[in-house]
Amino acid sequence: GFIEPDPVMGHAANFLYMLTGNRPNATAIKAFDVALVLHADHELNASTFAARVAAATLTDIYSAVVAAIGALKGPLHGGANAEVMKLLLELGQTATGDRVDDVIRGKLARKEKIPGFGHRVYTTEDPRATHLRQMSQDLGKRAGSTAWFDMSQRIEALVKGEKKLNPNVDFYSASTYYTLGIPVDLYTPIFAVSRMSGWTAHVLEQY
Repeated sequence: GFIEPDPVMGHAANFLYMLTGNRPNATAIKAFDVALVLHADHELNASTFAARVAAATLTDIYSAVVAAIGALKGPLHGGANAEVMKLLLELGQTATGDRVDDVIRGKLARKEKIPGFGHRVYTTEDPRATHLRQMSQDLGKRAGSTAWFDMSQRIEALVKGEKKLNPNVDFYSASTYYTLGIPVDLYTPIFAVSRMSGWTAHVLEQY
């Protein structure tokens, strides 16, 4: 059944509580709160641009946000962190370092894109990734296993070494969300929840 929000808890805490039915610990609350803030806005990306184009016609703010969601739904904009988690799950939580190396090197040799790396804006490390890397590690320690974090770090080292690409905000948000118990199918909708504040700010500015 429906879980009522607890007025004593904040937004991030209530989201996790209402989603899982379990009261989140302080580490989980901080990690999810940080993730929501880091995804709130970021330059004039595709979905924000779509929202502003719609708003420029003086359509209502709801339609402008729907335009943004439509752009975010496209696999070249939203969905990268879901693809990262699918890669980690494909490797398996008990994957050895050698297996990780073999799979990633194989993908790179076939010129397959490794999700969660590179950014149109950042030529050095995405500063948002630094925060989420720490959150992923802290959550893993709290949960009693840093396997997803360790695997992510190994992939990061490989891709950095082979392709000179740094992780972006999506890479460590994958293991962060998964450790929080969030289903992979909700990763992009959570991006939209986070970005709502950015989209609406841009729309109001456009008006």
